Amino acid sequence: MKKRIKNATILTLDRTIGNLEKADILINGSTIEAIAPHLEAEKHEEYEEIDATDRIIMPGFVDTHRHTWESLIRNIGVDWSLQTYLGEIYYGNYGSLRRPQDDYIGNLIGALEALDAGVTTLLDWTMIQSPDHTHELVRGLDDAGIRAVFAHGSPGDASFWNNDSAIDNAEDARRSKARYFSSDDQLLTMGLAIRGPEFSAWETSVREIQLARELDAVCSMHLGFGTWGHSSQSITRLAEANLLGRDLNFAHANAIRPEEVRLLAEKGGSISVTPEIEMMMGHGYPATGLALENGINPALGVDVVTSTGGDLFTQMKFALQAERARINQQLLNEGTMPGPEVHLTAERVLEMATIDGAKALLLDDKIGSLTPGKQADFIMIRKDAINVFPVNDPVGVVTQCAHTGNIDAVYVAGKAVKKDGKLLHHDLTKLRKLAQESRDFLIKAKQKAVQK
Repeated sequence: MKKRIKNATILTLDRTIGNLEKADILINGSTIEAIAPHLEAEKHEEYEEIDATDRIIMPGFVDTHRHTWESLIRNIGVDWSLQTYLGEIYYGNYGSLRRPQDDYIGNLIGALEALDAGVTTLLDWTMIQSPDHTHELVRGLDDAGIRAVFAHGSPGDASFWNNDSAIDNAEDARRSKARYFSSDDQLLTMGLAIRGPEFSAWETSVREIQLARELDAVCSMHLGFGTWGHSSQSITRLAEANLLGRDLNFAHANAIRPEEVRLLAEKGGSISVTPEIEMMMGHGYPATGLALENGINPALGVDVVTSTGGDLFTQMKFALQAERARINQQLLNEGTMPGPEVHLTAERVLEMATIDGAKALLLDDKIGSLTPGKQADFIMIRKDAINVFPVNDPVGVVTQCAHTGNIDAVYVAGKAVKKDGKLLHHDLTKLRKLAQESRDFLIKAKQKAVQK
């Protein structure tokens, strides 16, 4: 049955349509059919009518960089630096201690956390221990009902960061592509999570980028952060090898040079900024302004829920105010009061959390904006909540005032996964029990590993 959603304030994130103060949306199955004020349903067709009075409707958020399984140990690392995080997750610790069943429940509750927060699409940057782990990671995402790019990665053991060119998960990646991602017309699609030229042998990076292109998969890597990124010139090297392209996604990129950002703008490639984690852990200052000033519209990501929450409301605020503060301080240091306008608009950051994220994941033909013909991935935010009412600027509501509790409904491909402020997953009590059991196993396994 088709849906007609009426009387909503609509932020389309489609610049040709713009924002509509009061309008309707027609949805046919998984697809947006029309958006306009006072849409009339065809008399001969039946529609499910949804009254969206006092609701803001916008595209679902797109998280371009998340290690989803880590939801099992969420908030364990609120005081961790990057070096502590790497030591706790890799090097034979939590990341390599996971059983397949742990990966299932970790990805399931992690994806549900994302959906509850209005994130309808994410890139799951994985560490693959075995084909059984792969199966359970994919099953967790699938059971959640989220749209996701499953970025197939390397084992999370002590070899991960040691430049070992012998690590080769190519055959497993090929099997995964054939088994789980044979069609692009599904919620879960294939990506590759590679260590990249700063954390593996150069030959390994070249081989893995070529593999991603063989598999027609977006290829994501950590690059250009911490002390590792200051002198690497990895982007330049990739350009000289004719390897840059729109299908390469670079997480963080805090320390890359402006001319390298311009190379990305010219040759292709996206940047995923995870501002809160970067500022907290020591990656470097978020590359939001560095990217924008040199021709790249960056995307956003949560990164690790070991140390922060899984919503993009927070990341939008961090990205917006960190960049504004950077420019404001430059002006103040020159003896000039900032103004009259602040640097970087709220709407530009909202684009980073939606359509720019879709472009980074090569999904902008399907999602990222509310455009007729695209998939019906959208969220509904209450306008009558005490923390946003009365609404004077809907974009301001979303970027500065709203939180997860304001999300009334979430739809993925036209199907509701959250309604009336509640997730629709069938058995959250059972999930909590399974998550507790897996969490307890990992904590105990880690303690035993330390004692050895």
